[in-house]
Amino acid sequence: MPAKFLPSWSSERAYCPLNSSLSKDSSGFQVKRSSCSLPTNTLFLLLSSFMGCVPSKNRPPAGVSGDDLPNPESDALVSDQNQTQPTDPVEADGVVAEQEQENKKKKLRVFIVFYSMYGHVEMMAREIKKGVDSTEGVEGVLYRVPETLSSGVLEQMKVPKNDDGVVPVIVPEKLVEADGVLFGFPTRYGSMAAQMKAFFDSTGELWKEQKLAGVPAGFFVSTGTQGGGQETTVWTAITQLAHHGMIYVPIGYTFGAGMFQMDSLRGGSPYGSGVLSGDGTRKPTETELALAEHHGKYMATIVKKLARPSSFHVPGHGLNDS
Repeated sequence: MPAKFLPSWSSERAYCPLNSSLSKDSSGFQVKRSSCSLPTNTLFLLLSSFMGCVPSKNRPPAGVSGDDLPNPESDALVSDQNQTQPTDPVEADGVVAEQEQENKKKKLRVFIVFYSMYGHVEMMAREIKKGVDSTEGVEGVLYRVPETLSSGVLEQMKVPKNDDGVVPVIVPEKLVEADGVLFGFPTRYGSMAAQMKAFFDSTGELWKEQKLAGVPAGFFVSTGTQGGGQETTVWTAITQLAHHGMIYVPIGYTFGAGMFQMDSLRGGSPYGSGVLSGDGTRKPTETELALAEHHGKYMATIVKKLARPSSFHVPGHGLNDS
C-alpha cells in the first residue's frame, strides 16, 4: 500500500477518516492525521475492510456458498426449536388428569361366550350380563359360537332359529380383547356340547402363542336333570383353560343362602351357575336367574382386581413380563 495511505500510528491514536487533517511527513507526502482516540486495532480493522484488504463478514469467500456460512439469527432460532422446553407444571398436571379421566371412561370387558340350542343358556347369559354391567367400570359383551349342525338337522330337532344380528358370532381372534371370559353351554353326556368344543379346538393359534394366559375365565351350564352334569360338565371343561394358561374362577358359595335352598329344584354349583332344562320346556327359576346375575357380578369384581396397573396380565399379550 502507498505510504500516503498509511496512517501514522501511536499507542493512543489512529487514523480516522471521519475526523482528520492534512499535513506533510518527513518524506514530503501529504497524509491525513486523525484526532480521534479509537483503539488502534479496532480502527485498523474498520479501515482494512473499507479498503478491501479483508473479506467482508456479509460476503462469502470465493468458492464458498452463502448457505454454508453460519447465520447467527437463523441458527439461534433452530437451536431454540430443538431445545427441550421446560414443562409447565400446571399443564403437566392437566395432561395427567385428562389421561386418568380417559382411563376411567374405558371399561373393562367380560366376554360372555355361549352356545344355546333351545334358549336356556342364552337366558342365563343375559342375566350374567346384567350382573357384569351392574359393576362400575366393567361391561359384559355377548357372543355366540358358530353352529356346526346343518339347518336340516336343526329343523328335525325343532331348534328355534337364532337372530345372529342381535348376538354376533365370535371368531377365536376376538378373545384377545377380553379382560375376562365366561363360557356357557349345555351338557352332552357330562361334558360340553360339540359346538363349544369345536370353538375351543379352533383356538390353536392363540394357544401356540399363549395369548390368553392370565385371563380369568369361568363357566355356566345347562343340563336336563339334577344329575345330568351340573358339576362334571364344568370339570371336564377346565382342561381347556389349563392349556391356555387361563385362570379358572369358580363362584364358590358366594351366592349365600341361595346356594343352600332345598325347597325347589335349582341348577348351579360352586363351580359355576347353571339351569335345569328338563325336556326343554322348563324355564329357569327366579333363583337360577338370580344366581346367574350374581355370577356375572362376581366375575366382574375379580376382573377388576386382576386388571389393576400392577397386574401381570395385559389383554391380548399373555403374561406381562415387565
